[in-house]
Amino acid sequence: MKCENCTKKECSKKQKNDDTQSTSVDALSSNDGLEEENEFHTLANAKILLSDCLACDSCMTAEEGARVFQQNQKELFHILNLNKKCDTSKHKVLAVSICPQSLPYFAAKFNLSVNDAAKRLCGFLKSLGVHYVFDTTIAADFSILESQREFVQRYQRRNQEEHALPMFASACPGWIRYAERVLTNLVTSHICTAKSPQQIMGSLVKGYFARQKNLSPDKIFHVIVAPCYDRKLEALREDFYTALYNSQEVDCVLTSGEIVQIMEQKNVSMKDVTEVAVDSLFDGIPEGDVVRHEGKRSDGYLEHIFKHAAKELFGMDVKEITYKALKNKDFQEVTLEKDGETVLRFAAAYGFRNIQNMVLKLKKGKFLYHFVEVLACPGGCLNGKGQAQTEDGKADKALLTQMEEVYAAVPVRLPETNLHVQKMYQDWLEGMDSKKVQETLHTKYSAVNQTASNLDIKW
Repeated sequence: MKCENCTKKECSKKQKNDDTQSTSVDALSSNDGLEEENEFHTLANAKILLSDCLACDSCMTAEEGARVFQQNQKELFHILNLNKKCDTSKHKVLAVSICPQSLPYFAAKFNLSVNDAAKRLCGFLKSLGVHYVFDTTIAADFSILESQREFVQRYQRRNQEEHALPMFASACPGWIRYAERVLTNLVTSHICTAKSPQQIMGSLVKGYFARQKNLSPDKIFHVIVAPCYDRKLEALREDFYTALYNSQEVDCVLTSGEIVQIMEQKNVSMKDVTEVAVDSLFDGIPEGDVVRHEGKRSDGYLEHIFKHAAKELFGMDVKEITYKALKNKDFQEVTLEKDGETVLRFAAAYGFRNIQNMVLKLKKGKFLYHFVEVLACPGGCLNGKGQAQTEDGKADKALLTQMEEVYAAVPVRLPETNLHVQKMYQDWLEGMDSKKVQETLHTKYSAVNQTASNLDIKW
């Protein structure tokens, strides 16, 4: 049977089976030390169902499969328990970074404002023993700014470089994995080199913040709370590993739903948790209210890059963007006209059906777009498979509608107006065009010719 997410004739994606799933998790987990008897023992045994992950086992190695399954509540509790023991040499500073598309899930689920949800989630995590809780919006600021600049440069080189355009967004790890493992060089050379917000946040926490606190990166255990399971795979990438410190930029990813599992098993309601202000990366500067970027259900790469390119390339100040729905609501385009000519043509392609149609046009040489915001989840990041799902694994449409309303009400802040970001470019990154910017905020995406082991994982 062919998988909707796969171009192979025979799909290795298996059917769900809760009982054998649990067995597979236990078999793959090599961290027996996580099974310590302690107050977190019951929680550490929480089941993780990765059947909604977009990467089936045909493009995963055995090592990746094992490490993905180990990215669960057990890792978090293992660090919490080590920090309670007398051997301080094994203690870690525990930092949790929360994606902005996760906050509307907590707000809608517990009938809170986004600001209240952020503070109560922070309070809950700190009650467990977490030291710092951050918002990843600043990392998205960097990612968007670098993507904007790269698009303008690619557009200006479009007549000299065959693969300059189109440019595809690089923020979605499900899309990136699919492009590298299935679509190969046809697509990878077109992917923006800017890191995703998750991995830039990893650089900020293990680089900038670690230096501020005079900590070695390996002394920080960095957890990301995200809407989807594919973020777990992204955290394992070799290009996001620092050999000098034997440290990943992100040590563990937990989905929003996994955080709620912890709350449920500890019999804690968000409404009963004490509000605690989210931490700032900058000493002595309190974190303000939650803000977001333009874009209805994601970080808004399309809108930000479109407006920036219109201004930089054509001197046009675009205030509002008009989307034109094409085959379905998850495939839309935006165009810019000047003197009767279409000078920019952007698209948003969400979900694998639209991604495959897009790639088919690219293969046929009928691709008209300069930039495409690609997201693997239909409906965008708010509809990530790690949140807003019913018990049978389907999207909770009512909750998703609430989440969209909550997210739309959050104030928009342009990345260019973030003074902290501008200061960090100068003080930490040694200027916007420096070598350090390329090393810290960018990576390289390329085809991976790899045949994975045939794992018996119930995806």
